[in-house]
Amino acid sequence: MSSDVSPAEDAPSLPTIRVERGNPTPQQLAALTVVLAAASGEPAPAPARRTLWTARSRFARPRPSVGPGGWRASALPR
Repeated sequence: MSSDVSPAEDAPSLPTIRVERGNPTPQQLAALTVVLAAASGEPAPAPARRTLWTARSRFARPRPSVGPGGWRASALPR
């Protein structure tokens, strides 16, 4: 069976960022990576939308109605 992938594509790629001099800390490398990623112009991924399962307002109960029949209206769905 023949493969459509060439041997050059199977080899691991070289690192994109290479430190020529010095001994940077992991924090400095992380800061550099963030700056370079921001300069690349690619938009940041959108935050995940919250579902109703995680909405706190879902657990808040409305105030009961005041007046005649208020106790009955408090049990009805809204």
